[in-house]
Amino acid sequence: MLTKEILQALKSYAESMQKNVTFVVQTGEHSKREELVKFLSDIASVSEKLNVEERDTSGELRSAISFLLEADGEDTGIRFSGIPGGHEFNSLVLAMLHAAGTELKLDDSVKSMVKAVNEPLNFEVFISLSCHNCPEVVQALNQFALVNPNIKTEMIDGGLYQNVIQERDIQGVPSVYLNGELFANGKVDASVLINKLIERDPSLKEANKGEVLPLQDVTVIGGGPAGVASAIYSARKGLKVAVVAETFGGQVKDTMGIENLISVPKTTGPELVGNLMEHVRDYEITLKEHVRVDNIEQGNIKTITLSSGEQIRTRSIIVATGARWRELGVPGEKENIGNGVAYCPHCDGPFFKGKDVAVIGGGNSGIEAALDLAGIVKSVTVFEFMPELKADQVLIDQAEKRDNITIIKNAATRQINAENGKVNAIEYQDRSTNEVHTRELSGVFVQIGLVPNSQFMKGTVDMTQYGEIIVDAKCHTSEPGIFAAGDVTTVPYKQIVISMGEGAKASLAAFEYLLSHEVVETESESAAA
Repeated sequence: MLTKEILQALKSYAESMQKNVTFVVQTGEHSKREELVKFLSDIASVSEKLNVEERDTSGELRSAISFLLEADGEDTGIRFSGIPGGHEFNSLVLAMLHAAGTELKLDDSVKSMVKAVNEPLNFEVFISLSCHNCPEVVQALNQFALVNPNIKTEMIDGGLYQNVIQERDIQGVPSVYLNGELFANGKVDASVLINKLIERDPSLKEANKGEVLPLQDVTVIGGGPAGVASAIYSARKGLKVAVVAETFGGQVKDTMGIENLISVPKTTGPELVGNLMEHVRDYEITLKEHVRVDNIEQGNIKTITLSSGEQIRTRSIIVATGARWRELGVPGEKENIGNGVAYCPHCDGPFFKGKDVAVIGGGNSGIEAALDLAGIVKSVTVFEFMPELKADQVLIDQAEKRDNITIIKNAATRQINAENGKVNAIEYQDRSTNEVHTRELSGVFVQIGLVPNSQFMKGTVDMTQYGEIIVDAKCHTSEPGIFAAGDVTTVPYKQIVISMGEGAKASLAAFEYLLSHEVVETESESAAA
């Protein structure tokens, strides 16, 4: 299972281990047990600081294919039920290294909130080894457990625990349970976990009360392509820069194939996000990750209050929070994002070449998506909720001329079905007869509009009725010192390459503003800080 190359890489990683780590495997019988023990023994063979021990944990572990990690004989709170291969292999390696003393990848403010938890929290994370989004959840909770002994977390491979999956009626992964109750599922990441913990116990924010960052020249809100471009361009001007990113990478993380980023023939969302992070780390940029902006206080020096309770004082702001696709809100949608459910025909259409797909939405974006896809896929079925299409007639005429486009009107999407982790059908209801139909297909493109991530700016800058921040040619908003870039703005065509250019433009405009406007800290502002 583990190649010589992987073992050699593990050996080099293990050289930095400061503590002894033991994989404690529950005793008992299981058809996969021998494979698990060999898997862990192979890993342990790379360092004297790694050991495997088979032990009866008196109910602490779920089954004979469950194991926990101890560091210098102390329980870390980290458990795995199943064999963490596939995408979860990195989760195991990081857990091992972090338990051994490698620095955690958590913002200090997040660590403070996690440390403030004063009650037992037992997390269960149901995953599949082919899930792209699951490792981030597993890795975040593993770090939470290392920060606070009140927290325990268990990765559970749903494929090996079908009885539990059926008992809890789990329809998709990741599914996170806390103390036996559903905590989060579908599209979950570290920021979602943190926000839900704060919702559960708002007092956690008190851990960072009074924490104020040094005065920044530019604070970028958003960590997608536009935000990263803004931050890098600003840092290269010698400015003091902070980035607030609830989810670093934004929507790009969920894009499995990118083939239209000029000079990069082919990449994936996760790879591009990794490159963006690497580029950011080349500069002295303060990154506040997994937190969101709760409030902006306007003034000569603007004060940003974060969901962690921290505050940032800044001379200028660039808003680059992007937009999110409006969701259907039906079963099977969130669970299958990246596995047949998509929102961008330009990005993901080529991956459905020769297959049957559906487009949900009969407005301009929906019919344009159908026309775009028709030249790639085998067939497109457009589902429109209303009795008539809302698209321009010229687009409707073009769609009706295509032999491989079928339009079904007055149809309400009920559910998106999947088998073996891939979409295989859609259920819809004929609103005129209430009859429910099933249509077999391989992909569903949701095209019912975009929702800008601008809600926190309401009342601060001018927006359109759709929530887009209104900007001019230089990314100025209606508020002096506040700029905006990318998908959150009125700039048309929501594409990665366009967002990067707009982010660079916003940075140059902010630099120009700082040169031409003397933005200094008053005595009252300094005293307040």
